[in-house]
Formats: sequence, structure tokens, C-alpha cells
Amino acid sequence: MYTNRSFLFTSESVSEGHPDKVCDQISDTVLDAYLAIDKTARVACESLITTNHMTIAGEVSATKEISKADIEKMARAVVKKIGYNSEEVGFNADTAEVNILLHAQSPDIAMGVTGEGLHKEEGAGDQGLMFGFAINETEELMPMPIYFSHMILKDLAAKRHNNSLKFLRPDAKSQVTVKYEKGLPVSIDTVVVSTQHSADISHKDLSESVIEEVIKKVLPAQFLKNTRYLINPTGQFIIGGPHGDCGLTGRKIIVDTYGGYARHGGGAFSGKDPSKVDRSAAYMMRYIAKNIVASGVASVCELQVAYAIGVAQPVSVLINTFGTGKVPDEKLEQIVSEKLDLSPRGIREQLGLRDVTYLPSASYGHFGRSEASFTWERTDIKDIFK
Repeated sequence: MYTNRSFLFTSESVSEGHPDKVCDQISDTVLDAYLAIDKTARVACESLITTNHMTIAGEVSATKEISKADIEKMARAVVKKIGYNSEEVGFNADTAEVNILLHAQSPDIAMGVTGEGLHKEEGAGDQGLMFGFAINETEELMPMPIYFSHMILKDLAAKRHNNSLKFLRPDAKSQVTVKYEKGLPVSIDTVVVSTQHSADISHKDLSESVIEEVIKKVLPAQFLKNTRYLINPTGQFIIGGPHGDCGLTGRKIIVDTYGGYARHGGGAFSGKDPSKVDRSAAYMMRYIAKNIVASGVASVCELQVAYAIGVAQPVSVLINTFGTGKVPDEKLEQIVSEKLDLSPRGIREQLGLRDVTYLPSASYGHFGRSEASFTWERTDIKDIFK
């Protein structure tokens, strides 16, 4: 898509109340709790949520243990804060059954991460490939379709929490189609919003409120040219959340990253500590790509990195600026290899990943954020690329 042709591109986002995102938030809450008591804890936490039920499973290695009762309290608190606190919304955090199935990490995996394995160093927690991406379409250097999709749902949630739109309920999805001419975004062609709502609101009133009070207030007016709006296109969305659809951790990886505008290695983020390169290396690749674009050396940048389990340094690093670079991509790769440590330890120290609170990243995307905990969004190394 990084061409001079004209085209439409669409990305979607889902709200904090979407069942899969509820699970991501539970998993990252458990992760944060373990890192708070042991910065070296290794956690791989998965959650499932459905009608009147939550299951939290996975592997943990830490110097201290968190009781099942405390983990249950955390999970209930997260779900209640999102807004699932009564039978009226289809799920009650206070009364739902909670099943905790966390156990110790496999010693075979731990061996490669702790430096006790074949290579005698702190290696990657798994094999795999990760991508990072940045583009100068927005101030945050994110693709416009996914960034706008997130903006809509963040504002929708804010208006739900402050009761300015009382009919809103937690579960929602958005979709934004951007029109590109000669490779540049010129307008928003279509906006789709499906939001759970109370039974006493008409489709007409809901549509008008979402369009006028949310979409037109958060999206730039200059891009709303003959835009088509599709609000709750099925006509009704009363039954939603975990009661309407089973949720799982790690099922919204495209929503979490670049909305399909860039490639994805396939690994999810939430519930994983920084030894898991699925998460930490994807953050590092975004960090590098963003700094390259922020430096002015290129207007688009994608990185790929790959690891072998138990081995510290990546087996490959690739940079592609899609013909927009002012220097050869090979030169940028050389700078990265000389100036940056891409081992799990190096990434963790560069980004301070043991001191990060991960819960905020579990909804509305892991990239393009300005909150302090998103250390990989800093542009403090751009000068090495200038």
C-alpha cells in the first residue's frame, strides 16, 4: 500500500468491554501484580470469560506467590471497573464463578531464559518473529485507520463512564475506512460503530448521538467529506459482552498493533512478562521504527526481527523503508546492530520494561500512546539515525 495509487484501507478497534479485551486486561492485571512483588517474575497468563464465568490459567515463576483468593479479587475488580457489574449488562463481576489454574513455568523453558541452558546466557523465552512499524500519517506516527478507530472507542468509553450518554454499555467495536490518493490519506470514506446499549434507546436516537457527540467531535473535520456512517447496522445490540460472546486473551493482535497496515509476527502481548520476545521485541521494533521516522530519515519504516529460544541475540534483523529512506536500508540496519542491544536483557533495560505498568496497554492499542508507561513510544534515540 506504500505506493502512489489511490485506494481505500480499513482498520477496526474494539472497546475495553469487548470480551477478548476484558481477558487481556485480566491477564495484564495478574502480570502487573507479580511484577510488583518480583521484578524478575516470569508470567504467561491467559484468561477466558463467558456467561457468569472467568478462568485464569497459565504459568508463573516468582519469588513470592499470590494467593488464588487475591487473584480472584483482582479479576473481579477489573471486570467491575470496565462496567460489567449487574445482570442488566449481562454479566456481574461480583457473582460470576472464577476458576484459577496457574502453575509453575516449565523448567525446560526456564533453563534457556535464566542462562542455565546450552548457551549459558539469558536467552529469548521462545522462538518467533516480530514486526515494528511507523508512518508519518499522524502525529503519533501511526497509520490513520487504526488510530482513528481507537479514538472513537476511547471517547465512547469516556462518555459511558461519565454518564453523558447513559444508554451506552461496555461492549463496542469501531471500523474506519480511509481514502488514499497517490498514497496519501485525504478523507474518511466510512465509519462503522457497533455499541451495546440499553433496551430503551431507539436506533435513530442512538445513531444520532454516536455520530454527533462522538464521531464528529473526535475525528478531524477536514477528513469528514461525504463520509458514510453505519451505526449498529444490525439494528440492535442489547446482548453483548461475555454473555453474548466468549472472550480469550490474545485474540485481538491486529487491533493491538497497526490495524493490518503493517505485518504481524503472530504473537500476542497481554499477560506476558518482558522475557517473552513476542511482547518485548515487538515493542523494541516499534521503538526503533518510530525513531527512524521521527528522525526524518524515512516517512515509513517496518522492522522484522527473529529469535531462537534460549539464544540472546536475534537470528535476523530486517529494515524496510519502502523507498522513502534518505539512506539505504542496509545503513539503518548497520546502525541498529552497532548502537542497540536487541537481546532480551538489552531490550528490557533500554525500555525499562520491568518498571512498566502493562494494564493500560490492554485496551485501545499498544502503540501510538502518550502515557508514561508506554516507554517504547519515546523518540529519544532519533538522533542516532539523523
